[in-house]
Amino acid sequence: MKELRISVRNLIEFVKRSGDIDRGFYSNSRAMAGIYAHKKLQALYSSSYKKEVFLSTSISISDFNLTVEGRADGIGYDEKTCLYVIDEIKSTSRDLDELDYDSNILHWAQAKTYAYIYAKNKNLDRINVRLSYFHLPTSQIKKIDHEFSFEELSDFFNELIVSYLEFSKRLTEWKEIRNESIKACRFPFKNYRVGQREMAVAVYNTISKTNKLFVQAPTGIGKSMSVIFPSIKAIGEDKLDKIFYLVSRSTGKITAQDSLFKLMDRGLRIKYLTLTAKEKICINDEVKCNPKDCPFAKGHFDRVNDAIIDIFDSVDEFKRSNIEKYSRLHLVCPFEFQLDLANFSDFIIGDYNYAFDPIVYLKRFFEGSLESYVFLIDEAHNLVDRAREMYSAEFNLNDLMLLDEYLPKSLKINRANNLKAISEFNLLAKTRFFSYQAFENLNEALEKLMYSLNDYLIKYKEDEHYDEILNIYFNLFSYNKIYQYYNKDFVSVKEENTIKILCLDSGDIFKDFLKNARASVFFSATLEPLKYYGNLLGADENTYYYKIKSPFDTNKLLVLRDKKILTTYRYRKNFVADIVRLLKLFTEKKGNYIFFFPSYAYMEMVYEEYKKIDEKVIIQSRQMTETDRSEFLLKFKFQEDLRAFAVMGGAFSEGIDLLGKRLIGVAIISVGIPQISFERNILKNHFQKKLKKGYDYAYIYPGMVKVNQSGGRVIRSEDDKGVVLLIDKRFSIEPYSKLLPSHWIVEDFYSDKDIKKRLGEFWEE
Repeated sequence: MKELRISVRNLIEFVKRSGDIDRGFYSNSRAMAGIYAHKKLQALYSSSYKKEVFLSTSISISDFNLTVEGRADGIGYDEKTCLYVIDEIKSTSRDLDELDYDSNILHWAQAKTYAYIYAKNKNLDRINVRLSYFHLPTSQIKKIDHEFSFEELSDFFNELIVSYLEFSKRLTEWKEIRNESIKACRFPFKNYRVGQREMAVAVYNTISKTNKLFVQAPTGIGKSMSVIFPSIKAIGEDKLDKIFYLVSRSTGKITAQDSLFKLMDRGLRIKYLTLTAKEKICINDEVKCNPKDCPFAKGHFDRVNDAIIDIFDSVDEFKRSNIEKYSRLHLVCPFEFQLDLANFSDFIIGDYNYAFDPIVYLKRFFEGSLESYVFLIDEAHNLVDRAREMYSAEFNLNDLMLLDEYLPKSLKINRANNLKAISEFNLLAKTRFFSYQAFENLNEALEKLMYSLNDYLIKYKEDEHYDEILNIYFNLFSYNKIYQYYNKDFVSVKEENTIKILCLDSGDIFKDFLKNARASVFFSATLEPLKYYGNLLGADENTYYYKIKSPFDTNKLLVLRDKKILTTYRYRKNFVADIVRLLKLFTEKKGNYIFFFPSYAYMEMVYEEYKKIDEKVIIQSRQMTETDRSEFLLKFKFQEDLRAFAVMGGAFSEGIDLLGKRLIGVAIISVGIPQISFERNILKNHFQKKLKKGYDYAYIYPGMVKVNQSGGRVIRSEDDKGVVLLIDKRFSIEPYSKLLPSHWIVEDFYSDKDIKKRLGEFWEE
């Protein structure tokens, strides 16, 4: 008997959905509105009602054992009718008088499926099914009840299963093919690199024991393959349903794909999906997701199942080019198409946002998902600042003033809610900081205003100010969404007419979110100190921490440290001539070099002097396109005596491989600490109170990560040989010196003669 599982939601959507995509604003607000409605309605439940009840049933048909499972919003018992009640909660902006039994097929289908499972498990002859609609603009509630016999529900459920059966056969057959290939799959290289097997074993054990792992592994050992190979093996052993490989840059996607290609070339069969942002994958000239402006949106849901079946039968690679090809062939929206394909993919590659950003993450997987999955988080050091950005938001008083001007006079509720928000904004004192309680009234007013705008956005699409009000709505939505996460690790700041919610520490949020996954693996060449990243990214007392030693010959890397020059802001101008002289000495051997600076301003200051003595020099500009970056890197491929000025933490300090003679030296000017700012000092004060490590968490650790990433560009393989020059006397004192990579053997020099002598000896060896 072949086993298959599917959620109630996915079953209903696959079989019953139809019609157009019309999501100018609704898709982004739907999940948040749903959560809001659930909280409001479930709070009114009596003690006899059970909330979020897990239900499951299995059916055997045509040699298949299909398990259907999900969570019902509420289950209660009606004393008057002596019937159990299955309650499905939905939020809406439609006029409640317009809603009746025939209003939404999908809503009733989902509720009836839960009713069937519950009635079957409890041996009930009859059951009451209820749709509870929460009206967002007014907070009114409408309940629509319908009584069903078990026979009616059974017929309905069996029709669903028969409709899904053809595709379910594909899934079970695919699973057998995939698992057989995984069992036969071997590591794609003749030998493991030193440290690579250790890392793979650590990842496999983490998945087996349902834990979290933070692993620091040197650049060049093959980290991607070390996490991907054991994770795929875990899928073949039914420990996992899916793998999410999460990246901060497009180069990370390419690395993951290359690793999969190596395994697929050796017989692995796996359905993998590379997620692409809506703006990039949209086939139209302008992104407008409505049936009026987009032919791919009109009737999308009538055709998308055929598109899914076609691509599933034809290819294993759900990459951008294939998604666009089948989108054109079946006239479906490529962005929504790829999100549906995620349901049927084994391996999903995408930006951090798809898992962690509360505004855009894949809610179908991470809110009550019944699947087992692992997060593989590449270059995890980048996630700390990205997480703070994801969970921060701001709102401007000017938006409220524009609403007062733009909203039609007839919308009295909307205008009243807007005036209330303006009033609460003006009541705030002129101080910059606020306690949670001080702006609670404002946040409640903004939330109410946001929901009241739903009615306008549905009914007034031809209004001349529609687009402006839609943008304001999105700002309100983002602000209100972030407000839901507010805790002791947030702070609110007022700057003139702007209110900001700043996330200072996402650790508790991540700790709670990561419980949804079977396992999570955070990996990078620079996770020093490991506990710093663990604290900020959701580690708990059982989390594993692991460091992999460098497999490369230490004699092939020379690290030289200057002990005289100081690059703090106050002294920078004083040492420009000395830095230029050192860089000239450092690059006497013919080859390609990169000089990394902590800021554009500092880089440009030194560059203006250096270019007077060396014409073989290029510089990273402030506004570089992807094409510009590619052209910049190509110069290293076709030139052999190049000097490049670049910024630490930018596009060229991580995620690039310049093997062999393409790069033989890197100079790092300054310890890379972020520029002192008002918000960075808020961070410092927070961690000083919390952990007594304010300056370390706000400035030193983030700066030294950039230093180590920049230095890691030099040695990328066993055959590489190169030099690193550290310019700043702080590199020789704690805590900076202790945060340098442990495999670096650092040598100090005190004069031009010293550096020339040591470089000469190194290149002669």
